[in-house]
Amino acid sequence: MKELLIIPAYNEDENILKVCKNIEEYNKKSEQKLDYIVINDGSKDNTLKVLQENKINSINLINNLGIGGAVQTGYKYAYENNYDIAIQFDGDGQHDINYVQKICKPIIDKQADMVIGSRYLNKKESEFQSTFMRRLGSNIISAFIRILCGKKITDPTSGFRAVNKEIVREFATYYPTEYPEPESAVNLLVNEYTIMEIPVSMNEREGGVSSIRFGKTIDYMVKVIMAMIIDSISFRRKRRKK
Repeated sequence: MKELLIIPAYNEDENILKVCKNIEEYNKKSEQKLDYIVINDGSKDNTLKVLQENKINSINLINNLGIGGAVQTGYKYAYENNYDIAIQFDGDGQHDINYVQKICKPIIDKQADMVIGSRYLNKKESEFQSTFMRRLGSNIISAFIRILCGKKITDPTSGFRAVNKEIVREFATYYPTEYPEPESAVNLLVNEYTIMEIPVSMNEREGGVSSIRFGKTIDYMVKVIMAMIIDSISFRRKRRKK
């Protein structure tokens, strides 16, 4: 199977080279061989320079599209290059490459269309649990996904996820831009795709600043919930028309 890591990066000059080197080391030791593409999302630091100097496979966006636009660029690349599985993998070093095989296995075994790496499914698996406010936000979003779709997702904002070839095609055509992780999950659940979660360990970022900030957590949660409600209605209407 052809497997691709999609690595969105915005101002990650402190982290991206280490992330790519970890992937290369993993490929040397593992039977699973992973291709990867870094989507440089209009970074204003030296991310582009690092990518070019180290000849890292990348797409360099002229303007900052945000996480949704950057990730969809990766899905378009995966679709055009006929990959069987695409894995979202952060460029900040928070995701552990050693869990990629576990995330891909349910897809290879045809047990799931999407698999999400969750730091909350088994808290013993991951020492890093993120901030209290972010956990609170995830719990509330998770509750609304369950209400809207009847499925509990413990880590709805996790960017560590893998999808099969059919979903690669779907996301290459449409991928949410505002709140991509929870919105895309609602999209798939409404359309009766199967989502599984696998417990993973995540790391605290070593450098740079996260592009997702929860300083205005209540405002963020309200907007995410409203977007999911609108999405669930919209996706159900589209499904009925098919």
